[in-house]
Amino acid sequence: MTLKDDLSAIVGDAFAGEGLDRALGAVKVADRPDLAQFQCNGALAAAKAAKKNPREIAGAIAEKLSARSEFEEISVAGPGFINLKLSAGFLSPRVDALAADRRFGGWAKPAPEKIVIDYGGPNVAKPLHVGHLRAAIIGESLKRIMRFAGDKVTGDVHLGDWGLQMGQLISELRLRQPDLVYFDPEAKGPFPADPPISLADLEEMYPAASAACKADPVRADLARKATKELQSGRPGYRALWRHFVDLSVNAMKRDYADLDVEFDLWKGEADADPLIPELTEDLKSRGIIEESDGAQIIRVARDDDKKEMPPIIFINSEGAVGYHATDVATIVDRKRELDPDRILYVVDARQRLHFEQVFRAVDKAGYFDEAKLEHLWFGTMNGKDGKPFKTREGGTLKLRDFIDMVTDRARERLAESGFAEGFSAEETEAVARQVGIAALKFADLSNPRTSDYIFDLDRFMAFEGKTGPYLLYASVRVRSVVAKAQAAGAGDAGPVKLVADEETDLALTLLGFADALQDAYARRLPHLLCDHAFALAQAFSKFYAACRIVDESDASMRASRLTLAQTAGGQLDLILSLLGFSAPDRM
Repeated sequence: MTLKDDLSAIVGDAFAGEGLDRALGAVKVADRPDLAQFQCNGALAAAKAAKKNPREIAGAIAEKLSARSEFEEISVAGPGFINLKLSAGFLSPRVDALAADRRFGGWAKPAPEKIVIDYGGPNVAKPLHVGHLRAAIIGESLKRIMRFAGDKVTGDVHLGDWGLQMGQLISELRLRQPDLVYFDPEAKGPFPADPPISLADLEEMYPAASAACKADPVRADLARKATKELQSGRPGYRALWRHFVDLSVNAMKRDYADLDVEFDLWKGEADADPLIPELTEDLKSRGIIEESDGAQIIRVARDDDKKEMPPIIFINSEGAVGYHATDVATIVDRKRELDPDRILYVVDARQRLHFEQVFRAVDKAGYFDEAKLEHLWFGTMNGKDGKPFKTREGGTLKLRDFIDMVTDRARERLAESGFAEGFSAEETEAVARQVGIAALKFADLSNPRTSDYIFDLDRFMAFEGKTGPYLLYASVRVRSVVAKAQAAGAGDAGPVKLVADEETDLALTLLGFADALQDAYARRLPHLLCDHAFALAQAFSKFYAACRIVDESDASMRASRLTLAQTAGGQLDLILSLLGFSAPDRM
């Protein structure tokens, strides 16, 4: 149980003792920390049901609680707020237990689930760019949080590798190099093992093919026909498709690795394609698919809809399979292969209608419970002009270039701040990369997932304030403090004794980790964990400024403070790993 759970149970017992609903005892962190540590507002709700004065009810509850050893002080404020201040005798053993816990008090889910989290979604042949950042950063953090909480989580990149862009590329290459063996309609293979183009060629071809298809209806028709032939199994086109995918995936893996993002599965739309004929037949036999203007559609509108809900096009009028169909088939594939309890999609807000349609379709077909499918949409990362982040020339910024830009700025900040002074070139570069990735990830994750935010590189790269570099510095500082104390013969860590206010505040912050983790998990909002990490770093800084360790004359206080420092450092490093980055050994 978390600290708030424990306190809520205690206060709930007091409400029950007055013949009131136990749930009224819910406790939260105090709105006025200068007056109390926690508060309960249940007396106000109880007054309406019991038809009594809320302060009278609050007073009765406070009287019951005042006899308990968990509380140092109980008071009633305003119309009936119950303010709670915990006793050192209650907090100290809880911190001791947390210090001995390898999870540092981290919340664990009572009933773990099997979860698939889809958080990549890059398209083959297109280099990763800043638009792919949020899905990767948020998805990786949620995956780590859920695994730490006990779930068995599978991360799937889900490549865009089977739609019209494949036909555009194949037809573009055919126009450029028509004599390649892949375009011989009689060729059955085997085909060359090496691709006929390079990654650079592929990345140049994609926008050229897309622009040509938009400008020329005849060219667009060639792409649609090539897509249909690819999906129908033409051997040469399948071989080309394999080359395109392999070239792209190798580059993607390098870029994702630089972000410390890892996927368990590198599946794509193409992996679901073999299921389409079977699903089409099944859905037709049950009257779920119907024909409309030559296309096969599934109607997903409901009588209580307040907005128009278009049907999904399962197979278009030319016989090609689109994103709706492959997403439905992917859910079926995941159900058969992994049997997850829940599937999560970390995809931007623009796809909300698409996923609502898909979720309704699979629920209507009985393939998967709609309530167990979640679209965890997110807002946009914008530049200082408030528009989606671009290059200075107005183009889309490649992820590789963006990571290099952030690393360059981190290297400059290290030099300006005097950090990494005397380090070798190799260590300086490694620290700059860690600082840059921390700045990038924390800037994203510390903002609510559902909000847009402005990416200000200079502000996010600062070693002061609520930034990733500040948290790295805090982590390194804690370890340095502990190492110096041990080197100076401060002795071993020992039982926690809370005397100074700064010690109590640090203890309360450490004990708040379970609640922060549980909230971040339940609401799918990593910024709640970022808030805790920043609060912990601040609490440690105030503790260290006020409480001596090495030169403390009382051996028991030295031991206690060493425990608090070690525990703060361990918990902070754990949280950084859940957010998806780590601190260097020194700075």
